[in-house]
Amino acid sequence: MQNAKLKNYLHLHLLVFIAGFTAILGELISIGSIPLVWYRMLIAGVMMFIYIKLIKLKIKVDLRDKLKFFAAGVIIALHWITFFEAIKQSNISITLAMFSTGAFFASFIEPLIYKRRIIWYEILFGIIVIVGVFLITQSEIKYINGILLGISSALFSTLFAVINGKFIEKHSATVISYYEFISGVAFITLFILIFRGGFSTQFFILSASDWLFLFVLASVCTAYAFIGAVHVMRYLSPYTVILTYNLEPVYGITLALILFPLTETMSPQFYYGAILILLTVLLDGILKNSKFGKKKELTTTKTT
Repeated sequence: MQNAKLKNYLHLHLLVFIAGFTAILGELISIGSIPLVWYRMLIAGVMMFIYIKLIKLKIKVDLRDKLKFFAAGVIIALHWITFFEAIKQSNISITLAMFSTGAFFASFIEPLIYKRRIIWYEILFGIIVIVGVFLITQSEIKYINGILLGISSALFSTLFAVINGKFIEKHSATVISYYEFISGVAFITLFILIFRGGFSTQFFILSASDWLFLFVLASVCTAYAFIGAVHVMRYLSPYTVILTYNLEPVYGITLALILFPLTETMSPQFYYGAILILLTVLLDGILKNSKFGKKKELTTTKTT
């Protein structure tokens, strides 16, 4: 039993590492954020459908639930678009530091969805996170577009995670993900048809490296990561899963510094702000599971 728990804990850290590697792929893929997310959700949706057929999972849901999944699919599409656009407008370090502000948004969104009071220390932590963002903004004002997009991405991600926490109580995570991926593709397709004048020939002409990175992104970092996260939740506590996923920016920023030292090395003030945000997020997770802040946990994870 102990070996099984250790195995799943190591599997969890692999999943968090994969989540951090998503940002690296966003830097390596040369196409724009909108086609990038369109391809990601399409390939992941097809893979998820094949997986559903292989395990013979029933995917029929009523129309009301299907519409909810479609709405969530739009939100996750917006999260991924703003996430990858933030990387292209700034860099990986800025984007992941801003993505950590999701805990700040959760402290206000979660009470609305789950109808609970705001906890006093969440307000305090929210103020500390704002200070961290201020430090980063002051030192890296040239990346203001990426900072704003990163914060928007964190907001969409948090909203998606809280909503999915409701869905998972009733439906299989695989079924939920499948409908969300398909609806995300439909949403982006409509956007391209209406606001971009349709698909151009260039949209479907990608380099060999882009196809390779997109396949890794859709298969390993999306389809596998979604299924794997649900699997480890069967053996590890939600607290362990959620707290460990808060290490995603640490893994991602460390990888970025190793792979792209020229573009990812930031000013000391950036790291002060980033460390302040990350420590706040970790402390928030610890307090929420202490005798001072025990409450209902969300059985969802980060969505990068």
